Amino acid sequence: MFSPAVDLSALALHVDLSSFVLQIDVDVNLDPVANVVGSAVGSFLTTLIVGAILVAVAPEFTEDRMAAVLDDPVGSFVYGFLVLIFAVLAILILFFTLIGIPLALGLGLLTYVVWAVGAAVAFLAIAERLVGRDGDDWLKPLVVAAAMNGGLVLTGIGGLVAFCIGAAGFGAVLEDRL
Repeated sequence: MFSPAVDLSALALHVDLSSFVLQIDVDVNLDPVANVVGSAVGSFLTTLIVGAILVAVAPEFTEDRMAAVLDDPVGSFVYGFLVLIFAVLAILILFFTLIGIPLALGLGLLTYVVWAVGAAVAFLAIAERLVGRDGDDWLKPLVVAAAMNGGLVLTGIGGLVAFCIGAAGFGAVLEDRL
């Protein structure tokens, strides 16, 4: 009779590999509450730290941009939103080229930093309207601005409102620069 030869070493390798793959434990934490709380804490700290740096280093610039946000909030929002869309498109286009990846990363970092400055300026403008400010005392408006940003991010619709406020500040910071 004819009996075909079977290579059992290949079968054994396949069994070992599949048992190894089945033993891999991927522990992904998809806790939405923790993600939202983490985002809120990050927004609070970013607004507090960037705002403190702004009022310590460039208080005149901060006051000027706060006034610009309050004078024309819709125009600042539209300008900031359009510049953000352009920046995202430019980052995506640059990222598709190998040479453009470092430029895309740099542009992304620059956009993030300017967005953080703009959001801090816009929230400071609103907080100053709400609680006022005595001379050079920025502590109360800084804490209220950070609390507003962090508190808005805790809710779904509040995150959208925080985005719109950030876009208005982003536009106010960039309107004289671009």
